[in-house]
Amino acid sequence: MDLRVTPLGVQSQAVDKLREAIVSGHFQPGQRLVEAELCRLLGISRGSVREALRRLEGERLVVITPNRGPSVTELSWEEAVQIYDVRRLLEGEAAALAARRATAAQREEMEAALEAFEAAVAAEDALGRVGATACFYDLVLAACGNAVVDEILRGLHARINLLRSRSMSRQGRAPESARELRAILAAIRDRAPAAARKAAMLHVQAACAAAKEAMAERRVA
Repeated sequence: MDLRVTPLGVQSQAVDKLREAIVSGHFQPGQRLVEAELCRLLGISRGSVREALRRLEGERLVVITPNRGPSVTELSWEEAVQIYDVRRLLEGEAAALAARRATAAQREEMEAALEAFEAAVAAEDALGRVGATACFYDLVLAACGNAVVDEILRGLHARINLLRSRSMSRQGRAPESARELRAILAAIRDRAPAAARKAAMLHVQAACAAAKEAMAERRVA
């Protein structure tokens, strides 16, 4: 995996590259992140690496422990369940509001995001799947018009993507996810808030079940 960054926007690129490496599983949960090795992989200074790690600590993707240094966060199943519970409630509400408020242009952008997701599923592109799903939800949040719901979910964004990566690693989960997201969009297109809320909540429940299986498999392995 090529982690090197270009001189322009070194800091933000370093954060993006490391976040991508964590979400994709290149760096495993609990794995120590050795600064000297990251400097070599990224091609940047130790100071830049440390700042990138501090930013990822703020996103709860990295833990920096005294006398041990940085490592990739290990989400417990209890923490994951809490995140899924919040997602189920808030994404259900966001989808319902989007069904009432989304413009024609916003619905077309959602369609484009789902087409990108389906293309990533067909190509077995794990990072592409996570990115396209995140884009779809960004559009739903923008359409819902509730700034508080948006703020809370964006605060969980990195950990949600980490869990998405795990749940969609399950055999057959990605095509199921595509069908579930299609149901959400269909309800938004039909301006059916109750159906949109139900579809979004069912999608999160299914993702939670898939993530539980994936995390259990990892513990056994």
